Amino acid sequence: MVAGFDRYYQITKCFRDEDLRADRQPEFTQIDCETSFLTEQQIRDLFEDMIRHVFEQAIAVTLPKPFPVMAYSEAIRRFGSDKPDLRVKLELTDLTDAMGDVEFKVFADAAHLKGGRVAALRVPGGAKISRSEIDQYGQFVAIYGAAGLAWIKVNEVAKGRAGLQSPRVKNLHDAAIAAVLERTGAQDGDIVFFGADRAKVVADSLGALRQKIGHSEFGRQNGLLDGAPWKPLWVVDFPMFEHDEEDHRWVAVHHPFTAPKDGHEDLMETDPGACIAKAYDMVLNGWEIGGGSVRIHREEVQSKVFRALNLEAEEARAKFGFLLDALQYGAPPHGGIAFGLDRIVTMMAGAESIRDVIAFPKTQRAQCLLTQAPSLVDEKQLRELHIRVRASDRP
Repeated sequence: MVAGFDRYYQITKCFRDEDLRADRQPEFTQIDCETSFLTEQQIRDLFEDMIRHVFEQAIAVTLPKPFPVMAYSEAIRRFGSDKPDLRVKLELTDLTDAMGDVEFKVFADAAHLKGGRVAALRVPGGAKISRSEIDQYGQFVAIYGAAGLAWIKVNEVAKGRAGLQSPRVKNLHDAAIAAVLERTGAQDGDIVFFGADRAKVVADSLGALRQKIGHSEFGRQNGLLDGAPWKPLWVVDFPMFEHDEEDHRWVAVHHPFTAPKDGHEDLMETDPGACIAKAYDMVLNGWEIGGGSVRIHREEVQSKVFRALNLEAEEARAKFGFLLDALQYGAPPHGGIAFGLDRIVTMMAGAESIRDVIAFPKTQRAQCLLTQAPSLVDEKQLRELHIRVRASDRP
């Protein structure tokens, strides 16, 4: 864009250090698009039309027009995910303010924790779920950092406390129980699951549990999965930064070249956690199929981002001097989006994994069974590349 190209399109093979879930591969095909002088809304409109056209032409599917739009904060609050599957008819309910003075220490501690959250997931008809299945769900959420999974079976709402079944009921006062029943809209025969921890742990664990229950045999039999086969969504207004608790510093949520929302530039220096980005993801049935942003085109704004990321001016100049110089001498406002072609094809083909539509997929250990890559490299090859292998001191 700095060189003067108005529009730029690229279909290319990418290699990334990805974890190997069903929708990810270390090597994948990306459709990358950049454009100058278009706003965030114009970019979204352009590529929404493109995806709608592709689905119509390739598999005769008409996607809704326009796609629904949801802020990142709302997606996390309601669904525990920034790429929610809207076919699943379950939502999270916030209870943090109602649990600060209950006797159940797990709830009370989370309610008082800075950045803590107590949330509930109501499952209609879930009272029939067996104790062994509940225990399995508890093991499942532990994968996402949850220390446990509290629950309440609702036998008879009209009886209040006496109509509830759970070892935790005795540790909740009447006002807390009333808040649970009222806010979740629980009915006779339901079960309510709870998460209480740091907000991210609660979102990740309950969001994953929502997805698991919705797509389970129980979810399908009890109407917890919408019959509509395609549910697209734009997720917008992502935070610019998130705090890394281990390193005690701010890190970029997308990448450090994403532009802040208008009026949020000064927040990068005063309150980075409140700064919202001009970033957007296209989500379909719980998969992110495309993501992009409006880029920073002014040097002083880019420098503010580097300072917020605790990148000193000298280090920023050493690593990104070429970019800062280009922005200083002039760059047009620009933005774009990149689509994962393999993910789109996976969904169109009705496949369960991206590995089903890639010619030479890698296993979950990132190995190619056909070529046996990665393979050992002999000493001669290493010398040719001036590479020396040193044994690690770590066990």
